[in-house]
Amino acid sequence: MSVPTKYLLVSLPTSISQSSDKEEALTALRSTISTDNGTTIPFKIPEFKIGTLDALVGQADDLAKLESACQGVVAKVGESLRNLLEGDESKIAQQKTVNDKPADQYLRTFSWNKVKYRADKPLAELIDSLQKELVSIDNDVKGKMNQYNQVKTNLTTLQRKQTGNLSTKSLTPVVDPKLLVQDSEYLETHLVVVPTNVKKDFLKTYETISPMVVPRSSVEVTHDDEFTLFAVTTFKKHSADFQHKCRENKWTPRDYKYVEGGKEVERKEAEKVEKDERKVWGEALRLGRTGWSEAVMIWIHVLTLRVFVETVLRYGLPLDFVCGLVKSNPKGAKKAKAALDSTYGYLGGNAFGRDKKGKALKDDSALSSEIAAAGVGGGEGNEYTAYVYYEFEII
Repeated sequence: MSVPTKYLLVSLPTSISQSSDKEEALTALRSTISTDNGTTIPFKIPEFKIGTLDALVGQADDLAKLESACQGVVAKVGESLRNLLEGDESKIAQQKTVNDKPADQYLRTFSWNKVKYRADKPLAELIDSLQKELVSIDNDVKGKMNQYNQVKTNLTTLQRKQTGNLSTKSLTPVVDPKLLVQDSEYLETHLVVVPTNVKKDFLKTYETISPMVVPRSSVEVTHDDEFTLFAVTTFKKHSADFQHKCRENKWTPRDYKYVEGGKEVERKEAEKVEKDERKVWGEALRLGRTGWSEAVMIWIHVLTLRVFVETVLRYGLPLDFVCGLVKSNPKGAKKAKAALDSTYGYLGGNAFGRDKKGKALKDDSALSSEIAAAGVGGGEGNEYTAYVYYEFEII
């Protein structure tokens, strides 16, 4: 099994380099991470319109919730693809592309979609637009999967009728209409499924389990590995009692009414539902593929906004920062985070508790709680750090 890929989005002020140059700051970030722990490339963040501080704090909270929703939709659509492809990992991987590219390539070449999300629009408008798109994708995929599951259930039911045992399958292909008493005012033929191992008991007792069973009327219609199907004639006024007694004896009365041409009708119905199932499966797969792609794109745009908003809140104006995308693995990500904490912990100022050497304590739970309550910092699923940091995995 391949090692999962972890991505880190890190934003730092350019002041981490002596010259405050962006390239030098990125080089400093790379050297902190080290190539052993991950590959660092620049991640472009557009300059968005900045509102009031209060608005930014609220938007940071909104974006944290929206990112969590993005992860949920990506996971749900991924699960839909898994169900459609019956867990075949190689086929699932083929469907999981982002904008017709592997997810990793999309991230490495990420560019803000200026056509769909104009950077000169207010942040609140961009957040609202992304949220509406995400909800639409979720609803579309969910609706199509519900449709597919319904068609699949219908097909399974029909297949059971064709291939199941005598207690469940359609009796149309196996019952000769000549065995049935039809159009009689007084008599009625019942079809009873009897476990083959109690067939002798049935033949001994069926005439006496209820009144007015026609003597010696039982006819063996057919049998399979488990059951034998009998036709038995009774007077209509005692039909309900006969069926009730059959059930008490663990024999199964089957509802059946002969319809001329019934075999052909059932065959055509099965063919139609099979065709429908294939059609809706294809539609669901296409929608799942595009839905997954679009949901991931929305997610990365939301993350971009999170980095921007958090950067403004952390480092203030004028904006002078560098953002890097780190590709790593669970073990490397942990080491990279430790290196970042060690090198850039000072950015937290006096907010963090410090050890005897003056380094920021890694786990200041009281501070993290206070900051989370204020709607600033790591947000949902991320602990507060002294710098802007988001960790994620696209599965």
